[in-house]
Amino acid sequence: MIPRVLLIALLVANIASALAIVQARQQHRMLFVQATRLEKTRDDLNIEFGRLQLEQATWAEANRIDQVARDRLGMKFPEGDDIVVIRP
Repeated sequence: MIPRVLLIALLVANIASALAIVQARQQHRMLFVQATRLEKTRDDLNIEFGRLQLEQATWAEANRIDQVARDRLGMKFPEGDDIVVIRP
């Protein structure tokens, strides 16, 4: 016959391992939810980054810069008489 102390020790160990499994599964669920949230945030940031790259490409086009220089700053290409060549 198994001594009572050993039986109680096995029972306590069984309950402790069951509680550890429950705690590990709960932690796994919480980490999975956090990972899902972070993946959604990553996807949203990737979409925003692509949009910003497109916007930057639009603003950096040479004809756009030329248009802003002409309209807002009143700039124009110099005429032939306005160009001075300096030779050393």
